[in-house]
Amino acid sequence: MTDLSPAAQAVLRAAGDSEPGIYATIAAALRAAADQVAPSDADEPRNYLPMAIECQRIRQDILAIAAELEDQ
Repeated sequence: MTDLSPAAQAVLRAAGDSEPGIYATIAAALRAAADQVAPSDADEPRNYLPMAIECQRIRQDILAIAAELEDQ
């Protein structure tokens, strides 16, 4: 687990990592959350107000944690 980012480590600690396949399960939940919180600009185009840009940055941060967990 030490090769994971601090954010990914925190997610795993909160969920507990004793269950087989937990990384993929958590990654799927994070992707679903990202879609709900900040839909992709490709799916729902919007203008580039600072708030919209920040939403996409947050989305990318969440998806990066999911990708990191899937790679484990």
